[in-house]
Amino acid sequence: MRQRGFTLLEVMVVIVIIGLLATLVLPRVLGRQDQAMIAKAKVDVQALSTALKMYKLDNFNYPSTEQGLEALIKPPSGEPMAKNWRKGGYIERLPADPWGNPYQYLSPGEKMEIDVWSYGADGRSGGQGVDDEIGNWNLDQRS
Repeated sequence: MRQRGFTLLEVMVVIVIIGLLATLVLPRVLGRQDQAMIAKAKVDVQALSTALKMYKLDNFNYPSTEQGLEALIKPPSGEPMAKNWRKGGYIERLPADPWGNPYQYLSPGEKMEIDVWSYGADGRSGGQGVDDEIGNWNLDQRS
C-alpha cells in the first residue's frame, strides 16, 4: 500500500491562498475592533457622566477635579464636601478605557459643565480617528 503526502507545490499553493484571504479579511476585522473599542469608550464615558449626575443630585455639587472620578467609588475628602455620599458609591469600580488608560475628568469643564473623556488609542491629547479624544461633549459625533 502506497502512502501519498502533499507535495511542496500543493503546500505552497495553500499558503498563498491563506495569505490572500488574510489580506482581504484582516483589515475588515481590525477595523471592526477599532469601532468596538470606540463604542466601549463612548458607553463608559456616558456611564461615568450619569454616575456624576447622580453624585451631584445627592451632594449638590460635582466632585472637584482633585477629588476626581475616585469620588464615585469612595467618599472624597476636601472641598466640596460630599455630605450625602451614597453608601456603596455610584459605580462599582472605575473602568479603564479600552486602551488601558484611565478616564480623564475636569470640573468645571472646558467644553461642558464637567468634562469626562478618554484620550483615545494613543493616550495623548489630539489625534484623529482612533487617536482622537472621546468625551461627553462629542459622543454623537464619533462612530
